[in-house]
Amino acid sequence: MTRIERAFAILLLLSDGGLVTAPSLAERFEVSVRTIYRDVEMLSATGVPIYAERGSGGGYRLLEGYFLPPVAFTREEAVAGLLALALAAGLRTPPFPAALAAAERKLAAALPPRLRPLAAETRRLVGFERATADLFHPEPDDEPGPDAAKAVETFVSAILDRVRVRLVYHSPYRGQASPEIEATPEGVIWDRDRWYLIGRRDDGRRRFWRADRVVALVASGFRHRGDAGFDVRGLLGRAWLGDAMAQWARSSPVVIAMMPAQAERLQRDWLYRFARFEPEGDRVVMTYGEFDQPLALELLRWLGPGAELRQPVAWRAAIAAELSAMAAAHA
Repeated sequence: MTRIERAFAILLLLSDGGLVTAPSLAERFEVSVRTIYRDVEMLSATGVPIYAERGSGGGYRLLEGYFLPPVAFTREEAVAGLLALALAAGLRTPPFPAALAAAERKLAAALPPRLRPLAAETRRLVGFERATADLFHPEPDDEPGPDAAKAVETFVSAILDRVRVRLVYHSPYRGQASPEIEATPEGVIWDRDRWYLIGRRDDGRRRFWRADRVVALVASGFRHRGDAGFDVRGLLGRAWLGDAMAQWARSSPVVIAMMPAQAERLQRDWLYRFARFEPEGDRVVMTYGEFDQPLALELLRWLGPGAELRQPVAWRAAIAAELSAMAAAHA
């Protein structure tokens, strides 16, 4: 058996997804363990994703899904795949850009000749607009990390490889980068034109990190079991904001009384709907967290007549002065 034949046979043995040890391969092919090491190194050098797991129960494993059966696409299935690829490529921070382009080429190559023009037609006929600016919740002018897409790629790869990560995070609200954080990666969310990384720190609490604010991220190499019960779908609809909003309300509460119609409108906002709304006679009292006085006053001005700032009391004078000036200008 030639070296090429033996390498191909090793590849076929690994294709079922199981773990195979170097001694067992050496015994099967009647060669030395060192020869098996060289064969595996040759396969890895050609791009075959073979992973070595160390320890008494370790061995070689092939990346799941590396071998794919032949596929035949209907026109609708081909369009669906091309649309998904176009959407991913059109994101503000597209992860795995080279892999996206390669996947599109492979999908086009897998199509029958009559469907291959679909790839070019999809790009020409279908466009995806990015999210517009949110005037209610302006973003601070912070510099993003050097490579948000790379942070997402590293994080997703760590999830698939079941290894922990180390990251450094810079929040504009704190003014300086955090000490190095070690976490177990769990999932990612795309929300309002940005990626959010989801993981658990050693204290057991789940945290969210905006990818464009991650200034450094590496896979640590330490494996973890993961949380089999984690499902990112349970966090969609911005459900994770409920706990965060409650915490902000405790640390810097803003209390505004308003008319029911005003409260109903705010309850449709992506952020303010997680505030606490309590009926009080013919009014509704909203409590949320905000440390930025100008933002709170902007909300009051937008609400207009019927809204009353109750807390912080120290901010009432500022809005009263603004309203007096506005009334004088319209006298």
